[in-house]
Amino acid sequence: MVPPKSKLGQNFLRDEQAIRRIIAGLGDCSGRSVIEIGPGRGAITRELSSKAGRVVALEVDPILAAQLSSHFSGSDAAVGSNITIETVDVLAFDFEAASRAAGEKLIVVGNLPYYITSPILTKLANSADCLDRAVLMVQREVADRVTAKPSSRDYGLLSVMVQMHGPVEALFTLPPSAFSPPPEVHSTVFRWRFAPRWDELGLDRDSFLNFLRRVFALKRKTLANNLRAAEIPANVISNALAHSGIDAKARAEELALETLASLWRALQKSGAISLGETAPPLDTK
Repeated sequence: MVPPKSKLGQNFLRDEQAIRRIIAGLGDCSGRSVIEIGPGRGAITRELSSKAGRVVALEVDPILAAQLSSHFSGSDAAVGSNITIETVDVLAFDFEAASRAAGEKLIVVGNLPYYITSPILTKLANSADCLDRAVLMVQREVADRVTAKPSSRDYGLLSVMVQMHGPVEALFTLPPSAFSPPPEVHSTVFRWRFAPRWDELGLDRDSFLNFLRRVFALKRKTLANNLRAAEIPANVISNALAHSGIDAKARAEELALETLASLWRALQKSGAISLGETAPPLDTK
């Protein structure tokens, strides 16, 4: 058995009931293509094989990937006949190409390594148009931020970025003892149904993401102060806030997606925000 590598954030799920609950959270996968992020020792992969039409497991560790390939082509050949192991970093994986090859939107499942959770969530958000739904396990504190509502302690840039790409809901939380080796934190499983809201809210994606980076830049500052720091004139900000029904002293973390979208449209209409700019990578920490 390959020992876990701490630098890759390898904490292998060993709770059989949790594995069944994760797969149940995906819903009906029969005949569908499922992408698994970080299969580890294959606990979820094996169960998925009997539920899905095809499983593509993305494993960055070449030793683990080789072990999984050997296992599913050997003793578990009958179980693993619909499983493909790819030795690849999920951040380099082309979800759009995989979706085209499958002829459908993809289902995603995974126990995400804690050290690259935010980049993976951003990668999935960027691939949202070719994804159907995902059930993901992350550190509990990250799940709290992903699923947070406006005016709560955890609501911020990560919450808005994820929820702009579809609704999320926490499913259940696991203690460290559910893993080998046990991590130092609890883990939460959440479901994400991909339904990007750009057209619905009349937004330009890249421009709005740039706008979000500005308004959430400093949480202690008001929305108006963050916009002024982005060199938008005070009178334009004041008019846009009034048009959107936002208090002049409001902070970004107090506002729902729809209200932030209204403010962006008002600023864009005034000429304070331009279209066509490419959004830099989001810092969602």
